[in-house]
Amino acid sequence: MATIADDKRNEILLAVADAIIANKERILRANTEDLAKMDPKNPLYDRLQLTDKRLEDIATDMRNVSKLPSPLGHILKESTLPNGLRLKRVSVPFGVIGMIYEARPNVTFDVFSLCFKSGNACVLKGGKDADYSNRAEVDIIHEVLEANGINRDVVTLLEATHEATAEMLNAVGYIDVCIPRGGRKLIDFVRDNAKVPVIETGAGVVHAYFDEFGNLEMGKRIIDNAKTRRVSVCNALDCLIIHRSRLDELPALLEPVIKKNVEIVYDDFGTEFMDYKMAVKVVDSIDEAIEHIAAYGSGHSECIITDNKDNATKFQQLVDAACVYVNAPTSFTDGAQFGLGAEIGISTQKLGPRGPMGLEEITTYKWLIEGEGQIRN
Repeated sequence: MATIADDKRNEILLAVADAIIANKERILRANTEDLAKMDPKNPLYDRLQLTDKRLEDIATDMRNVSKLPSPLGHILKESTLPNGLRLKRVSVPFGVIGMIYEARPNVTFDVFSLCFKSGNACVLKGGKDADYSNRAEVDIIHEVLEANGINRDVVTLLEATHEATAEMLNAVGYIDVCIPRGGRKLIDFVRDNAKVPVIETGAGVVHAYFDEFGNLEMGKRIIDNAKTRRVSVCNALDCLIIHRSRLDELPALLEPVIKKNVEIVYDDFGTEFMDYKMAVKVVDSIDEAIEHIAAYGSGHSECIITDNKDNATKFQQLVDAACVYVNAPTSFTDGAQFGLGAEIGISTQKLGPRGPMGLEEITTYKWLIEGEGQIRN
């Protein structure tokens, strides 16, 4: 994988993107079989569902990844020591990335495109809810790889079983890093049971704080977009925090989401709803808002709506999250929106990558040292 020329990688990614469009009916038939097993009222149904438009967007994202500069071979640091040794720190692939995900068939294509572009092989473990869709997608990828003389095993889909999950989590020496993408229960299970290194992604308990200096019309747009654009995704708004001085404007602030049948609750904090449901918390100060986020947030995405620059700066400095917004909705937390082409996940941890993970975040580095026969005293 590491020796394939970048031009060849891009050629194959474009071929897979074309194959997605050419095989849309095949993929959608498989997806229909998965959808038939799930209650349409389940919040995960929207994540599971593929459409013509969503497949076109997936293909577009893959083409965008092919246009990005290669993340490999970058000289990150370079120096010459007093003894004449020349040092370079150079970006290289991780090697083999294991990916565990739930009812998200788009992840199959996204992970393949990013891993292939960055020189990584990938072992995929999808959920049983999306198994027909995932298998159809991997079959299409394998057909393109074989047509281009690339070993199909650079993308491997495991069985959708608990035993396969356990095997992946214990694959020391075979899998270099495992990335779970799903709800809190999945992420906690992977972190608690893995013997291979783990990057935590996905779970999002997201807040928007409407400050005492917030613009009402702006707030209505931001809250509506953050909550209802897609309620099942991890960057969707879960809790609106409002300053008590603006409480009389709460009905107007909530009007757009109420029209879309969002249920409002005044407790249930710290819950990732993934549904048409949102909590509201009233606070007396920005400090109390920040304390609430510290207590109930997941480190994913948070936002403040304010015209006060000091409050905006304070919020961004003190809120501990991967992405902190001022006067913009958390719906922008997305690899494609950040110009990364696609994303392998959104990391909520602090060690290593944080936030949307693209090509650079799934590479590591090694030191290259050149000398002329020097020996150490």
